[in-house]
Amino acid sequence: MSAPDGSPVGAERSIGQLFASATTELSALVHDEIALAKAQLKQDVKRGATSGGAFSLAGAVLVFSLPMLNFALAYGIRTWTHWNLAICFVLSFAANVLVAGLLALTGVVFAKKAKKGRGPQKVAASMKESAHVLGKAKPHPRPELPEHRTPAAIEAVARSSS
Repeated sequence: MSAPDGSPVGAERSIGQLFASATTELSALVHDEIALAKAQLKQDVKRGATSGGAFSLAGAVLVFSLPMLNFALAYGIRTWTHWNLAICFVLSFAANVLVAGLLALTGVVFAKKAKKGRGPQKVAASMKESAHVLGKAKPHPRPELPEHRTPAAIEAVARSSS
C-alpha cells in the first residue's frame, strides 16, 4: 500500500512531500466540488426546462384545442342532454380551461422545485467551509527539547539505530 504521492505508508516523508500530497488532495477536492456543482446545476436547468415545457404545453392546448374540442364537446353535450347549444359551448370551454389549469399547475410545481434547487449554493458553502477549516489548520506545536536532546543528537541516534 502506498500514499497518494507513491511513498510507502508509514515511511517518514519530508515536509515537501507532505505539502505536495496535501496540495494534490486539495486540488482533487476542488475538482470534485466543481463537478458536483455542474451536476446539480444541470439538474436545476432540467427542472426549469420541464417547467417551461409544461407552461408552453398548457398554452398550446388552450390555443389549438379550443375550436375543435369546443365544437365536438358542445355538440356531444347537446346530443346527450338536449340542452341549449350556448350552455353546451360554455361547458366545453370550461373543460378546456380545466385541462390548461392542470398543466399550468404542473408547471408551477416544477418551477418551485427548480427554484428550491440550490445545488451550486450548497457546493459553494461546502467549499467555503473546507477552505475555512484548512485556513485554521495549524501544525501541532513541538515541545521544547532538553539540552541533551538537540536535533543533532537525535539525528546521530537515528543514524546509529538504522
